[in-house]
Amino acid sequence: MVRRAAPILLTLVVVVMGIVALAARPTTPPARPGADFVVLVGVAGLRWDDVDAERTPTLWQLARQGSIGSLSVRSAYRPTCPLDGWLTLGAGSFAGWTNGQPDGECPPTEVQVDRPDRIGANLPEQESVVVHNQDRLPWGTVPGALSESVRCSVAVGPGAAVAAARPFGRVDRYEPTLPADPAGLLSSCVLSIVDLGTVAGADPAERAAAAREADTQLARVLAARPPNSLVIVAGVADTERPSRLHVAVADGPGWENGWLTSPTTARRGYLQLIDLAPTALTALGRPMPDRPFLGRPAESVGGRPDDLAAAITEPADADREAAAQREVAGGFFTLLAGVQVALAVAVLPLLRRARRHAGPYGPKPVSPRVVAVVELLLVAAALAMPAALLAEAVPWWRNTYPAATFAGLTAALLAAATLLVRLAPGYRSTLGPLGAVAGLTTLAVGLDVVTGARLQLNGVVGYSALEGGRYAGLGTVGLGVFVAAALLTAGWLAQQVHRRWRPTVMVLVGGAAVVVVGSPYLGADSIGAIALTAGVSVAAAISAGGWLTVTRLAWAGMAGLAVTIGFAVVDLGRPPGERGSLGRFLAALGDGTGGLTVQRSSAASFQTLVNSPLTVLALVGALLLWFALLRPWGGLMRLFGIYPAIRAAMAGTGVAAVIGGVLGAVGLDVAGAAAAVVVPMAALAALRVLDHAADRTRPATDRPQDAGPSSKPAPSGKPVPDGGPEAPGPAAEGGPGGAKPADDQAGVPDPAAEGGGAATTGGAAPSNEPGGQRGRAVRSSAEVATG
Repeated sequence: MVRRAAPILLTLVVVVMGIVALAARPTTPPARPGADFVVLVGVAGLRWDDVDAERTPTLWQLARQGSIGSLSVRSAYRPTCPLDGWLTLGAGSFAGWTNGQPDGECPPTEVQVDRPDRIGANLPEQESVVVHNQDRLPWGTVPGALSESVRCSVAVGPGAAVAAARPFGRVDRYEPTLPADPAGLLSSCVLSIVDLGTVAGADPAERAAAAREADTQLARVLAARPPNSLVIVAGVADTERPSRLHVAVADGPGWENGWLTSPTTARRGYLQLIDLAPTALTALGRPMPDRPFLGRPAESVGGRPDDLAAAITEPADADREAAAQREVAGGFFTLLAGVQVALAVAVLPLLRRARRHAGPYGPKPVSPRVVAVVELLLVAAALAMPAALLAEAVPWWRNTYPAATFAGLTAALLAAATLLVRLAPGYRSTLGPLGAVAGLTTLAVGLDVVTGARLQLNGVVGYSALEGGRYAGLGTVGLGVFVAAALLTAGWLAQQVHRRWRPTVMVLVGGAAVVVVGSPYLGADSIGAIALTAGVSVAAAISAGGWLTVTRLAWAGMAGLAVTIGFAVVDLGRPPGERGSLGRFLAALGDGTGGLTVQRSSAASFQTLVNSPLTVLALVGALLLWFALLRPWGGLMRLFGIYPAIRAAMAGTGVAAVIGGVLGAVGLDVAGAAAAVVVPMAALAALRVLDHAADRTRPATDRPQDAGPSSKPAPSGKPVPDGGPEAPGPAAEGGPGGAKPADDQAGVPDPAAEGGGAATTGGAAPSNEPGGQRGRAVRSSAEVATG
């Protein structure tokens, strides 16, 4: 009865841990004082390296007394050209001008603004822009949602007119240029949007002149700002490819001397362009529109250095790091995919020749030195991503040649990690390298997440603030690597204990990983936590023996569904502004707009699938598993039969990676990152199992060694008992119709060294002893201990 209830109880434990991790939320910061007026000042292309005390003294002083941050200007198009940026600012969601950028370059900033009277203006193109965003783009954005949420708004300049135009094209109050005395204009409405031009080009002198001109006009705006007002200065757009991080400064009551952040980034010093509209409405005390903004209100947090020059260094350095990351990441993943493909090809002949034959005929074995080198290369391939992650601890992007610096640093760390695994105790055993690699990888990624995921932000194997997808927690690549490493670590630990305790070990280690992935204080990845819950449930169900049956897969699916439902109930109970992605999606389903989310997710998943090098890693790993490792000569089936906990860990990794990729709309990226760790280790372990497939060993029995029949020496030099029972093959480890595992019969753990264990068909030669004994054998625990 207890054994039958064990899967249910273990599944409930995983579900509870998952819901607790996802349901926790940081406390809501105290409400800041409101403002009577909000002035949004935009300068397209303005970056932090354009700001200094001499060139832009007004902006420098504003930043000294206010809050600052790096602004990601993601919109519906990339790069975000000025018209797209201004439209996104006024919409509070990702938006794009109808022209788009078919060649990836920004067209001239030209927009028709009609002035039928001396008060406001009309945008004739606004109606087509609204139709384009709602019918052709996947976000269902409403241009002009910000101005529709206030009674009156002011626009100065053509870019500001794009942001302030209501959905039908009307701008309440408009001036093409800043008046000599703008005080009356800025105080005529609670919301003012001002376009101070563009800072563009690569020439430092041109950029300095444009920044100086914008700073001069900003001084006039600040001199005329209404009392009790919030002024936000933002570099609202890119001016060319590639994208960059831009300036964001907020000054007003409650915004003094801090870092800007928002719930959409959950990262100190970062916010998005879509956050400015809800920030303005929140400061004015106005309700959000019926169709919620994608952005969230920004806030100011402490921890900024008192020295402004030192404070500005951080966002400027982040911009350089993000730009360098974009240049290096593609080459790194392409090289990694190529190396993994080459290793897959190199392993095939080694697998064919790894099994030693008892007779005089058979293929010539590969040189041990060659095998040792290939094994080290497999270890290095599995450690490549953790090494690249640790390389982010050194500011390689500041070097004159960032790509070469990153390559050299990663290579040095990779060599050191590989040497550490090689010198680790137990390296010669079958599972020694697998356990060491999994443990080091789990430790590297886990410590980074626990300490704030600083190495993943703008990291080569992390995520970029320029992409606007994630700014904190565990990224897509990190999720795949961490899931694989954590489950392999759990499988290796579970293999060291008796089979009845293996599910418990899997749940404890896997449940801790679920908390790390799902907690908003740590990984902040609810989709990853749901996927990992299903993977841990699968691993726990089959870790003691048996295969992945429909029933066990159903239990895993029910566990993931239970976590999803539990978290959804908690998330929907929160205010709309505090809900997570799952709660917002379910709310969208309720109001009939969920189809846009599904469409956007499907489009993003397909785009990632066809463009990511990680897709190659996932496909190559699947092909190597199916056409080589899982073949009778491939060794993986034998490995699974001898070490059921490792089989469980790999099965759980596959389930979690697939679910995480589908639900997260990231194609095969999670599976590819997981395969980069799992497949090399599976190949190495298979090589070692095959190398010992023909070993003649003693079976484990329930009887004391001295109580059974006498043993006679076999021709191989190892004792084979008379009348010894036939050793169980892979099916005996709990497979359909199989006998009980050897460790269950003998009351000792599975053999866990040097690949010894149950022989498969053709694995051992029959005994030639008198009496015609033909039983195959498994190693005794004493032989295992001595290798």
